[in-house]
Amino acid sequence: MLRLARENSRWGHRRIQGELARLGHSIAASTVWQILHTAGIDPARRRGGPTWREFLSAQATSVIACDFLHIDTISLQRLYALIFLEHRTRRLYVAGVTAHPTAAWAIQQARNLATGLGMRMDSLFLLIRDRDSKYTDAFDAVFQAEDIEIIKTPTRAPKANAHCERVIGTLRREVLDHMLIFGEGHARHVLAVYQRHYNAHRSHRARCQLPPQVHGRPPPVLKPASRKVLRTRVLGGVINEYRYAS
Repeated sequence: MLRLARENSRWGHRRIQGELARLGHSIAASTVWQILHTAGIDPARRRGGPTWREFLSAQATSVIACDFLHIDTISLQRLYALIFLEHRTRRLYVAGVTAHPTAAWAIQQARNLATGLGMRMDSLFLLIRDRDSKYTDAFDAVFQAEDIEIIKTPTRAPKANAHCERVIGTLRREVLDHMLIFGEGHARHVLAVYQRHYNAHRSHRARCQLPPQVHGRPPPVLKPASRKVLRTRVLGGVINEYRYAS
């Protein structure tokens, strides 16, 4: 536990609890906090929860949201990534990256997403988006063709799309604030690698510390002391993943 805290300075006690749970160790978050506190390791800064709580909780199984993320390269070029997030599973999709996010480009990314989701589109009924001019009627039509209703957030109200705003913040805190992005191709690679980590490995409090693509907890480890924990460095060590040696 202390090793995880020392090797991941931005992880709080709940994030460490999630990684331990993924490794098969059942331990309360309060116990993790107490151990870290006793060792002199401060907890991570706490963040507030989202608004629209009742609405989003009731509709989570059918909601997908989208937003634009901007990325500044080492040459001071600004890039834009269109991201989608399923509320129920917390599954992240990075639809595309470009330096010129036109309405036509956004429409094509929406079509690509609809094709990639396939049958999963049948479980979605609401799309939350802001009022950016790049979201045109043709963009909405891609989702309306799948019987998905469009919900526009109020003007200048980012908290109305809290889940997308939070995952954008996560992308910045865990990756983009700690890497130099050289260009569009590099940004696309970095976001693709992080998407795989986010969906297949990273624990999520909203899912009882399970990653989006994992549907059950691993079996408990009977003799953890006899098994070696291996660390996998993701994106050159910006992120660490832990597994038991086979």
